[in-house]
Amino acid sequence: MKIDKSGFLQGARFIASPNCDDRPPEVEFDIPLLVIHNISLPPRSYGGSGVIDFFTNQLDIWQHPYYEMIADLKVSTHFFIRREGEVIQFVSCNKRAWHAGVSSWHDRIRCNDFSIGIELEGSDSDPFTDIQYEKLAELTRAIQEAYPIKEIVGHSDIAPVRKTDPGPCFDWQKYRNLIAVAGSN
Repeated sequence: MKIDKSGFLQGARFIASPNCDDRPPEVEFDIPLLVIHNISLPPRSYGGSGVIDFFTNQLDIWQHPYYEMIADLKVSTHFFIRREGEVIQFVSCNKRAWHAGVSSWHDRIRCNDFSIGIELEGSDSDPFTDIQYEKLAELTRAIQEAYPIKEIVGHSDIAPVRKTDPGPCFDWQKYRNLIAVAGSN
């Protein structure tokens, strides 16, 4: 995997999200933080179009009762990794995706300004798939080659009162081991 100068992952399916904007000028390409999330829509339902519809503001509230609660939210991410391993990009890494919400890391607020977000199709209560870990590790290495990532955290680390993802089923050690393997290739 490789990310080009315009912030796009070569070969990934791109679906543009309107929920993004320019990063603050003082940040530019100084992006030290990678944030791992999980999402599924409806909750714990996998393989449908709910997440894509949500990130593109096309969620049909009549498809599921849960959708009424989130219908007015404007959210996006840079990348979404489906359970079978497909990587979808919604926002250029050079832009600010709206994935972190109210957040802080090392006394810096608004983590969206200086981070890249990756959503895994999943939930706090279901294990992630092997192919998701493999693609996540490959994508992480590509991001690290293109941007000065210094730390990798979960959404729960930057918004601990509000968020729990990527959740207790996310195997951080497995992920770190795969990043190391991806880096040695």
